[in-house]
Amino acid sequence: MRVLVLWADDRSANLGVRALARGAESLARAALGEDISIDFQDLGPNAAGFSPSMGLIRRDAISRRGPVTEWLRQYDLVIDTGAGDSFADIYGPRRITRMMYVQHAARKLKIPVVMSPQTIGPFSTRRFRVGARYTLRRAAFVAARDTASAAYAAKLGRPVDTTATDIVFALPQPARAEPRDVLLNISGLLWNSSRHGDPEHYRREVRNLIDGLRSRGRTVTLLAHVIDNRSADNDVPVVRALGEELGLEVLVPASLDEVREMVSAARLVVGSRMHACLNAISTGTPAIAWAYSRKFAPLLTDIGWAHTVDLREDSSPSTVTLGVIDQVGEEELVRQVHETLAVTTRLLQPTIAAVARLRR
Repeated sequence: MRVLVLWADDRSANLGVRALARGAESLARAALGEDISIDFQDLGPNAAGFSPSMGLIRRDAISRRGPVTEWLRQYDLVIDTGAGDSFADIYGPRRITRMMYVQHAARKLKIPVVMSPQTIGPFSTRRFRVGARYTLRRAAFVAARDTASAAYAAKLGRPVDTTATDIVFALPQPARAEPRDVLLNISGLLWNSSRHGDPEHYRREVRNLIDGLRSRGRTVTLLAHVIDNRSADNDVPVVRALGEELGLEVLVPASLDEVREMVSAARLVVGSRMHACLNAISTGTPAIAWAYSRKFAPLLTDIGWAHTVDLREDSSPSTVTLGVIDQVGEEELVRQVHETLAVTTRLLQPTIAAVARLRR
């Protein structure tokens, strides 16, 4: 059986995208067995250099045997991850058009499409709300990764089949790296860009948090979760420059396995990348999330994890974070994270069972 995992890649510089890819693979193998073949297709070129670009989609739309259709013929099942939070029009019309079209082409070939646990919506235009409704209704199975997404799907007229959680929780437990105290993941995007908020405020709050942790006798290590690449979305230059400025150790993992080993060995993670936090929680390490978008809080709340700081609404994220550390305490945070892991295991079971039923 040949399975295609859409919009995730195990070679991406964004380790969150790698987590989606590996999580989808783990979910598929748990459902279908180890004797399946799995390929990954992100928005960029895959391992063979192919990408369902807008140019190929235009050619495919006017041909019965177009390039996208012929590429899809080799697969028996499609698992669409929605790139985690991209089944929405917040990233512009080209991305969501590509995602919807590939699903449409797969269904024309009668290939079952599973929408694995992901954020659904929002859609700001009628055109894409109609397209989303059509896409959801024709999927063989739809899983939301939070209750806000489930409510949005119902509003579109196609209730989800299950409300699960992020597929990072399908990954196996890693080996442990060298023990560390507090790992602080800094987002290069938030540090340098105003796309998700005021970068000057973010930089000031990061420094305030480091000062507060050090004054409490904590050892801070900086962690990159989007590793070196040519785009502006890159944590590495920021953590290296700040580490040199403040005399802090810097960790730049080379792989998903390595970052999971690192976070599993920490006492606490504070992360601005959602999957830096999810990688930590899924390995049993408490994480305080610095949320810059809608995708954080519903997902974390649904699994019983209350420690999210909203960068858009909290005037002093550093103060809120230090308050959690002071008032909740390490022992209680560890207890809570193990309760959360029991919840995530239960939430993923319906999706695994549904994919198992699609084996042919």
